[in-house]
Amino acid sequence: MSTTVRSPRQAARLLRPLGNLLAFAAETFRQMFRRPFQWRELFDQAWFVTRVSILPACLITIPFGAVLSLQIGTLFQQLGAQSFTGAVAVLGIVQQAAPVATVTVIAGAAGTAVAADLGSRKIREELDAVAVLGISPIQRLVVPRVLAMAFVATLLNGVATAVGVLGGYIFNVLVQGGSPGAYVQSFTALAQLPDIYIGEIKAFLFGILAGIVAAYQGMNAKGGPQGVGDAVNQSVVISFVMLFIVNTIITGIYYEIVPPKGL
Repeated sequence: MSTTVRSPRQAARLLRPLGNLLAFAAETFRQMFRRPFQWRELFDQAWFVTRVSILPACLITIPFGAVLSLQIGTLFQQLGAQSFTGAVAVLGIVQQAAPVATVTVIAGAAGTAVAADLGSRKIREELDAVAVLGISPIQRLVVPRVLAMAFVATLLNGVATAVGVLGGYIFNVLVQGGSPGAYVQSFTALAQLPDIYIGEIKAFLFGILAGIVAAYQGMNAKGGPQGVGDAVNQSVVISFVMLFIVNTIITGIYYEIVPPKGL
């Protein structure tokens, strides 16, 4: 009897953090439409996210493009279809590698900074002081940071995609001895315009997700400086796990809506 009573309580205790996170996300979206909007804070945060993320995002995407070209080029060379290396490599970079690499960097660099900043304000009771003044901490501090991470993720995804495609091209042509013309012409063989759209949509949604998780962990930090450090670590782990789960769901839905292009 005690086991059956304890199990629902344990399940509720495990699901409570997820419910709190969803409630925090809903409140963040609601506060986005309140006025006055903090434009200065948005631009400051966007510049900060860009400054700490653009170089690592590009540097991570280059190896992605090189590895895809290496593995796909070697396999296609055995199958006698080396001319399609560019199409498959570009498809993988545009749809998967660039959005995931971009937001992984943003969650790891900018997300940790957001969690640490808000966590420090929390333990110093600055957030409580702001609330006492009648100002919503979510509307004043969280919304600009979440939107900045989402918009910068979308822009950086385009840059990372171009860098990744260029890296795959250089690796395929110079290292594997592929044909430059065949690599470029094969872009349209399997890739299509909606592939670029879904990459940008993924980056935007991933940026929002990483921003909300980082802000939630920071605003719920407890236990002094050690609690802030724990919140930062948890924000990175949770962001990465949720990022890959959401990526799988979006990819499955995309292929149901937009069928792959045939040869």
